[in-house]
Amino acid sequence: MLRIENIHKTFNPGTINEKIALDGVDLELKDGEFVTVIGSNGAGKSTLLNAIAGVWLVDEGKIFIDDIDVTKLAEDKRAKYIGRVFQDPMMGTAADMWIEENLALAHRRGKKRGLSQGIYPDERATFKALLKEFDLGLEDRLSTKVGLLSGGQRQALTLIMATLQSPKLLLLDEHTAALDPKTASKVLDITEKIVRKSGLTTFMVTHNMRDAINHGDRLLMLNNGKIILDISGEEKKKLTVESLLERFEKASGEEFANDAAILG
Repeated sequence: MLRIENIHKTFNPGTINEKIALDGVDLELKDGEFVTVIGSNGAGKSTLLNAIAGVWLVDEGKIFIDDIDVTKLAEDKRAKYIGRVFQDPMMGTAADMWIEENLALAHRRGKKRGLSQGIYPDERATFKALLKEFDLGLEDRLSTKVGLLSGGQRQALTLIMATLQSPKLLLLDEHTAALDPKTASKVLDITEKIVRKSGLTTFMVTHNMRDAINHGDRLLMLNNGKIILDISGEEKKKLTVESLLERFEKASGEEFANDAAILG
């Protein structure tokens, strides 16, 4: 579902601030695969996600989504293939619109749409049942403005909206980083439930090593713009933070430099 071939990205080339962010990355994600991505600050994980999303174009290499070459497509052109949830709970929803209006916009994505006709009864019933399934306490608050929700509720709603139309690829950009630990755990559980139920191909960048280990089918670790570890199957299930750190140090020749990621 996702194929990346030898992509490179350098910021501020030829200047004193030159930074090689991606250095010949190759990667394939199978249909329905849930991959978590971890790395220290500046490792290239967010750059890789943004390159896939089209936030900026790569300097070299190719990116394919479902065998469609999107390498030169702008961000808005790639959006029809991608669902995305950002780190900031304030992004991805319209604060002054009701919960059901936000869901309706997401539900009608790619179709002729408008709110002039309001929300159809069958849509409202669908939204209510969906929210109830995730135990958010929102199924009876469809006419509440999204701006009144907590950060966790809003992020969970953004996640539901991003997956309503079953995108070819779901990108999660440190989507629990701004939440308290209890709320982050709840949002991750909802993430896992949505991804598994819909069989979504998912690429989750996380700041938390434990979350990268405990979620998904496969774990990638980046360092200096390269993928240095790619762990899946039974091997991933046996991982601990300590064993992952040992493998990182062996592969990179240096210590992992992000205490927050280690401690969670």
